[in-house]
Amino acid sequence: MVTDPEGKPIMATAEQPLTLAGVENLLSAFAGIAEDLGLEAVLERVIAAACQLVDARFGALGVIGADRMLSHFITVGLENEEIRRIGPLPTGHGVLGLLIDEPRPLRLSDLREHPLAYGFPAHHPQMMSFLGVPIRIHDRVFGNLYLTEKNGGEDFSDTDEQLVIALASAAGVAIENSRLFDEANRRTRWLEGGLNAARELLGQHDGASDDLELLAAHALGASQSMLAVVLRDFGQRRGLICEAADGIEVDTLLGRQIHDESILENLPAALSPVLLSGDEVVEVLPGVSRGTVGSALCSKLPGEGDTRFLLVARAPAATPFSDVDHEMMRAFASHVSLALELLRVHRQREQEAVFGDRDRIARDLHDLVIQRLFAAGLSIQSLRKHTSHPEALERISAVTAELDATIRELRDTIYSLRSVPQNTPTFTSSIFSMVAEAFDGSDLEPILQLSGPLDSVDGERADHVRAVLFEALSNALRHAGAHAITVTLRVVRKRLELKVADDGRGFEQSGRSSGLANMKRRAELCAGTVAITSDLGEGTEICLSIPLASWQDS
Repeated sequence: MVTDPEGKPIMATAEQPLTLAGVENLLSAFAGIAEDLGLEAVLERVIAAACQLVDARFGALGVIGADRMLSHFITVGLENEEIRRIGPLPTGHGVLGLLIDEPRPLRLSDLREHPLAYGFPAHHPQMMSFLGVPIRIHDRVFGNLYLTEKNGGEDFSDTDEQLVIALASAAGVAIENSRLFDEANRRTRWLEGGLNAARELLGQHDGASDDLELLAAHALGASQSMLAVVLRDFGQRRGLICEAADGIEVDTLLGRQIHDESILENLPAALSPVLLSGDEVVEVLPGVSRGTVGSALCSKLPGEGDTRFLLVARAPAATPFSDVDHEMMRAFASHVSLALELLRVHRQREQEAVFGDRDRIARDLHDLVIQRLFAAGLSIQSLRKHTSHPEALERISAVTAELDATIRELRDTIYSLRSVPQNTPTFTSSIFSMVAEAFDGSDLEPILQLSGPLDSVDGERADHVRAVLFEALSNALRHAGAHAITVTLRVVRKRLELKVADDGRGFEQSGRSSGLANMKRRAELCAGTVAITSDLGEGTEICLSIPLASWQDS
């Protein structure tokens, strides 16, 4: 027996009895909408089944959003070109809005004559007969089925209405099952993405790839988004920087610094993700073209040190972020943040082990080697009383002087082997600060692109790299007349590579510049190279390359 949503049997009218063919068509429609668990597929099958069931030319299903307007509007019977020519899809006004406000079946002989009917937009096909039925999931109205233009020019009958009510009842069950299935899939994707990200982060101690790039790549897949970025808050009113990005417009976003402090008001202060509109995303990420992003989720990444944010964005036509996405993004952020913290602690312990070895070597040099050299020098000096030969005395003086020079060099080596203080800022933080200070007061906006395990760089090499960067930025800001300056710093294949490029006026290389000579000298001290390319009117590019293998392996 076929029943309505309240469980009452559907009775055919005397005018138009419910035939066996009608029951068979209804059962066939039930089977059709249950063939697929995907929510989008189920919604399309519901509309197609309803049109076939009552012989309607056009059909649509409007999903009611949280704002009581239509968040989705799926149609059947219109070609893509027709949809494009009609323009924006309805959002829930007029007769369609009446079904949202008063969710009960509605039949009209001529849709145009209803008091709430709006004029059809240009290029809209003619629609007269109308049948609207709400789709309920438990006690909540999920959306409405809209059917128009019954073939043959007839009106929709009471039997048609009862059949569509029965179909809507079954559709509610199918949609709820699809929704639960979709939520389970979303949870699985988020969990797998977080676990895979944590596994890869903890498995690449050798710095084979950049930690934040891995995070962004897995967040992009887990959230099924078009863009994922990691933002870092400088603190001290220095704005944000895009440290890592994956998806669309990566080259535009990566390394871009945002100075506007007001955007922090749109970002989460606690660990719960916040939903951003497309316009708010453009304010947070000025490199994103307006209209490209529909909405985004932004979550604060827990952990020590500088504040970081993870933002994932979807296209305007994509599935909106749900409560499940909010919940699972917070779990994802917790998983990857824990992995990053464990990786940081692991690297810190490795660094402390290296410092411990340096301290031990320094003590051995001081307590054993230097003392023995000093004793050997005293013994050689004592030979003076056993000879008066000028050549022998000269030889003794030369050996003694050589031993004194060796002892001084060993003392310098011991000093350089001492551990750096634990509160020393990381190499990355020092680079951020240097770039921010260099551009302070300038109208130019720096583009800073970092990748690889840069914080493993320290000691004299880090000092030389900072000196070269400072010299390059000073020259570009003072003399280049540039509109854009890009700083790229990365560790790849056990080499540190620094590139500073500007689009300024360039210069003719004469080889007399003390600044350029200083950069070359610092590169040589690190067993590296520096290449300077500049043409008049074409800008300047300075590339520094330093090997890290021998130093890091020592």
